[in-house]
Amino acid sequence: MTGSLASDLLVAPGFASHDAAALDVRAHARRLRGGASEVHDLDIVDGRENLAQALLLRLLTPRGSLARLGHADYGSRLHELIGRRKTDELRALAKAFVLDAVAQERRVEPKLVAFRFEPDQEQLDSFAFTLSVRPVVGGDPVALGLEVAL
Repeated sequence: MTGSLASDLLVAPGFASHDAAALDVRAHARRLRGGASEVHDLDIVDGRENLAQALLLRLLTPRGSLARLGHADYGSRLHELIGRRKTDELRALAKAFVLDAVAQERRVEPKLVAFRFEPDQEQLDSFAFTLSVRPVVGGDPVALGLEVAL
């Protein structure tokens, strides 16, 4: 575990996938700390990569979809943009939804370091953006890029 950024299962390797084909949940051999023997376990991600994955999953999870599990406020409202016309107003709403979702993550400072849309990476029916946050445990900002289809 790196600082207090924690560890988790690696579910978004490379943070870029259009389907679940890249998701590898096969057991891999790894050594436990201080142990001499190998165990077979799922891959894990920790530190800054864990934080980036957590933000990605939070942004891609529709808010309210985990209510039955006791996490009604987890996620973002980005899914509400699906099917709407691409306008400057919708772009501002997308940014507000991202800011709201990131503010839920206790491992980052509440104010973003940077947020910018990436028009050259967008399609006619999508928004692409990059955001940077600063972990509360210090260190360099963590950046994440995402394209949201409308």
